[in-house]
Amino acid sequence: MGNWFQIVGEHRTVQIFDIPLVGVNADNGKKLLFTLVLVAFIWVLRRVLKFLTGLHLWGKKGKHEKVRFWLRQAIQIFTAILLIVGLASIWFDDQGRLATALGLFSAGLAFALQKVVTAIAGYFVILRSDAFNIGDRIVMGGVRGDVVGLGFVHTTIMEMGQPPGELSDAPSMWVKSRQYTGRIVAVSNSTFFDEPVYNYSREFPYIWEEMSIPIPFDADREKAEHTLLESAKRHSCQIAELSEEALAEMERRYFMRRADVAPKVFWRLTDNWLEMTVRFVTQDHAIREVKDKMSRDILAGLDGVGIQIASSTMGIVSLPPLKLQRQPRAVAPVKELAGDGNQLPKTPR
Repeated sequence: MGNWFQIVGEHRTVQIFDIPLVGVNADNGKKLLFTLVLVAFIWVLRRVLKFLTGLHLWGKKGKHEKVRFWLRQAIQIFTAILLIVGLASIWFDDQGRLATALGLFSAGLAFALQKVVTAIAGYFVILRSDAFNIGDRIVMGGVRGDVVGLGFVHTTIMEMGQPPGELSDAPSMWVKSRQYTGRIVAVSNSTFFDEPVYNYSREFPYIWEEMSIPIPFDADREKAEHTLLESAKRHSCQIAELSEEALAEMERRYFMRRADVAPKVFWRLTDNWLEMTVRFVTQDHAIREVKDKMSRDILAGLDGVGIQIASSTMGIVSLPPLKLQRQPRAVAPVKELAGDGNQLPKTPR
């Protein structure tokens, strides 16, 4: 019993109760120790490099956020490659064994982790395609929000709410505008191959918005349109404020014509009122504030010119004549009782 644990042979194989343990020897123990040291070193190196990218050496916060983003992506790729090369160098000293192991590992990985492999492939495609960047407002996998992180497997999005016209879309929302809900959502990179990715702010950081106001048919339509236009010009982005470089870049990269960015009011006839829709351009991150200010100005402007907003209410102008007729009260029959001559009413059945 005293020799239950032994190290024997040329390769110093561990033997328990005279039974050799396959693969458990001194050489593999050294390789395991080197592996732990390598993993710890790469982990510390990655933390230090990310810490350096977080310093304010790159200017004001937010000014070079995209530079920090790409530096962190380069750090992730560099440390991953360094880890793979280091592990292969430690455990495989024979090129033939390495090729065989890599072939078996790749086949097993592709079969068992199909979603993970697809997500990692999506990560590199996202980097190569430049579909979105850190801080961009996108819709990916049914999630709307700002990109706050990109990893090998998933993209992290700060979720935002939905306008009333989109509230029926999944998932359900309680915030009725494009503002943060407070939820951080991890979306698999594999969805990049299955669903379209909508980008609000990639080349052109502005979007076209609309506000519809119902106006009575008998109201002064010219004054109502003037009120809507003045409010849109006051609070929305002017042509001079738009980035001409962004518009020129979109025209250069895509087959498109320059759209009209000046505010404009469109009329539409309905059964109950005249619907005036003001179309304007605003920044992608300030929509609710702009529409709130415009709503206040439009209400004040319409009140100033004596125009009321139409509504689907009904008024009763007359009632049909009512006739009330009183019927005579019925008398219950009586029945004479034999004997004492008392009369009691007959109980109906």
